Amino acid sequence: MFFERIYERGLAQASFLVGCQATGEAIVIDPKRDIDDYLTLARREGLRIRKVTETHIHADFLSGSRELAAATGAELLLSDEGGREWQYEFPHTSLRHGDHFMVGNLKFEVLHTPGHTPEHVCFLLTDTPAGSDPVMIFTGDFVFVGDVGRPDLLEKAAGIAGTMEDGAQLLWRSLALFRDLPDHLQVWPGHGAGSACGKALGAVPGSTVGYEKLVNWAFQAKDEASFVATILDGQPEPPTYFATMKRLNKVERPLFEKKTLAILEPEELEAFMRKGAVLADLRSKQAFLGGHIPGALFLPWSNAFTTWAGWVIPYDRPIILSCDARLADDAVIALSRIGLDQVAALAPDVDTWEQSGRRLALVDSVDASDLARHAEHTGAMILDVRGTAEFAEARIAGSKRVHFGNLRKHMDELPKDRPLAVHCKAGNRSLLACSILQSEGYDEVINVSGGIDAWVKHGGAVEPGGDEPARDRVSR
Repeated sequence: MFFERIYERGLAQASFLVGCQATGEAIVIDPKRDIDDYLTLARREGLRIRKVTETHIHADFLSGSRELAAATGAELLLSDEGGREWQYEFPHTSLRHGDHFMVGNLKFEVLHTPGHTPEHVCFLLTDTPAGSDPVMIFTGDFVFVGDVGRPDLLEKAAGIAGTMEDGAQLLWRSLALFRDLPDHLQVWPGHGAGSACGKALGAVPGSTVGYEKLVNWAFQAKDEASFVATILDGQPEPPTYFATMKRLNKVERPLFEKKTLAILEPEELEAFMRKGAVLADLRSKQAFLGGHIPGALFLPWSNAFTTWAGWVIPYDRPIILSCDARLADDAVIALSRIGLDQVAALAPDVDTWEQSGRRLALVDSVDASDLARHAEHTGAMILDVRGTAEFAEARIAGSKRVHFGNLRKHMDELPKDRPLAVHCKAGNRSLLACSILQSEGYDEVINVSGGIDAWVKHGGAVEPGGDEPARDRVSR
């Protein structure tokens, strides 16, 4: 048997290529949208990808199952569990609980494990030449290393009211099925640390059933009520793009196509932006602070790039990239992984922009150690753009919290007649927030260098957060 885990760090997403070396047949489970890794790996190992499958309708990335099936002629096997409203709306081979299929001499058994989503399934793998007992389970977003899949996304991300508690109760019942599995089974989940599909995912790539029953918090819950309360408490905000992924992974959609991007002249970029294009600046923090094209969003090239882009870039507007041309291909692929396919061109570099007689925009900064003095002197509002859990743990007294990805929904709560001093944990998300505010016409925005970490390091006082109203004061 051949087995390899393919991991995409930007979305903390795992997929798997499993092959029968005796027959040369292979399957890919939960593929990402850019499929070259699977094609290259299969060629290297002398395997033919004959089947492609998914554990569920994903919310955090756009599945590459259809791209892979189109490229290889592989059979597409997908869950038909969960009820009518949770069915894939394009041709596929149906999978139900208890079904099994073969990939060469490898047997895959389907287990329906609802909770994270109603249609979710796992795959038990038996290497039949080696024995009659299963050796692996591919758990998707059901059981992670140290955590379980969150059941609140359908309500929080897709807007389907009243599904959180029902999903949590279903998940509790599905865990009973997992408890009955043999302890030796290898567990291969669909995500690792950093994914928004759980709140405490471990960084170890795989586990075993026995290990998870010993250490995973979900298996320590004493009863259903305590499990439901715990699983629903403290989940991070789901990125805004999750709702779009749920829809696009379910319906017919265009397949990914590679594109070559032209570099715009300054006047061409201005024309695009007048029509509502989003200018994404992928350069470093230092480069952005040194001057950027007005209206650009700070989206630095990092592991967080794709998720941050999904938070702040609408799906109905063209995207222009401000980055080195050598990075453009990778950026287009990264955006395609969440269906942001509308990249239209590359922006001129900032030197070309400035040499054409056009101005560069700047974001002012204040050191965290000077924040209290600055706020008192200028009357600035302290704007915290971190997540709910971070804010609940510690906040600067008097600060107002709006998650950076939700700023555009809360503009009416933010004053334009006084400065906004924006902070996050360390200063990156806050700079993105400043760029959003600038693009929306806020002239007096200040990025707090080093964020709340630097504030605390320099002796600044913090207090427990929560959703209480800001008291418009700063203490040290």
